[in-house]
Amino acid sequence: MLIVDRGLDKAMARTPGRDVDYAQARARHLDAKVPCAWLESSEPSYILYTSGTTGKPKGVQRDTGGYAVALASSMRRIFCLEPGDTMFTTSDIGWVVGHSYIIYAPLINGTTTIMYEGLPIRPDPGIWWKIVADRKVKTMFSSPTAIRVLKKQDPAYMKAHDVSTLQYLFLAGEPLDEPTARWASDSLGVAIVDNYWQTETGWPILSAQPGVEETPRKFGSPSFPVYGYDVRLVNETTGADAGTDEKGVLMIAPPLPPGCMTTVWGDDARFVKTYFSTFRDRMLYSTFDWATRDADGYYFVLGRTDDVINVAGHRLGTREIEEAVQAHSGVAEVAVVGVADPVKGQVPVAFAVLKDPSKLATRRARRRCARK
Repeated sequence: MLIVDRGLDKAMARTPGRDVDYAQARARHLDAKVPCAWLESSEPSYILYTSGTTGKPKGVQRDTGGYAVALASSMRRIFCLEPGDTMFTTSDIGWVVGHSYIIYAPLINGTTTIMYEGLPIRPDPGIWWKIVADRKVKTMFSSPTAIRVLKKQDPAYMKAHDVSTLQYLFLAGEPLDEPTARWASDSLGVAIVDNYWQTETGWPILSAQPGVEETPRKFGSPSFPVYGYDVRLVNETTGADAGTDEKGVLMIAPPLPPGCMTTVWGDDARFVKTYFSTFRDRMLYSTFDWATRDADGYYFVLGRTDDVINVAGHRLGTREIEEAVQAHSGVAEVAVVGVADPVKGQVPVAFAVLKDPSKLATRRARRRCARK
């Protein structure tokens, strides 16, 4: 176990042979030369566990060659980064985004990568933008949740540093609502690129691809299928392809492109049963997400297929309700869940985080005074 000692606990017991001090190990290996180990392209590169919709964790197994090809290609064609440019990905390094776009992709591409340890609001809510300014970051990758956290802070922090080198802010990890996307774009004056993918795929399924073609972007949409993915929208009831603006299950016709999972670790049968058995008569990989596609071909991801509230026989996706609440100017973040109801079966309940709760309290006090 490699330990980075922050000096927080001087009395912490350590087990010799198991606990290794990072500073001492670094000093011992500072000039070490590690030769390249040549592998077959199909050799597993790593295993990353995800629960997905099943609850029971699955070991996503990824290969070596295809993964390297996909990441190298995406750095140029999606993220618009050349060797010598700088990328700042704020994800947890243990998640797939951290694997793909903090470590492997930037280094394969010869791009400087920044690994930040800490919160986006410490020592102050401008720390990310200070890093962008100091390190001349060209492309940044973060999550909608992190941006919603910053929405609750003083907006002056978003303009406290010179971010003129920043060309793109990519956001992924959960559906990006239009109000959050618009707020980030207006606050930073930077192009916001919504993109959608999964631990299983290792790189984006849906995204604008400005390195291929600069296309208009629509807030709330991750744009189009990325090259290599044969994306389908399928009606859950009929199993037929969904029409324009019709909600369907987001699927991918095999073969999956390079970079995607090759199997579930130690369980090929589970890989097929879990991901390719949604429809009896069609061999399609299921993302287990709802989506729609408008007349211009733009996709809108609505949330998990199992994240549905049944209200008086009407199946409502939580994403649609959350986006409606999120549109209120005083709301920073919201989550909607279904609660049992004796009449309607379920009713949606929204939990909202406000930008400034004191303003709500003031308005309530004014209303009480008015009633008196």
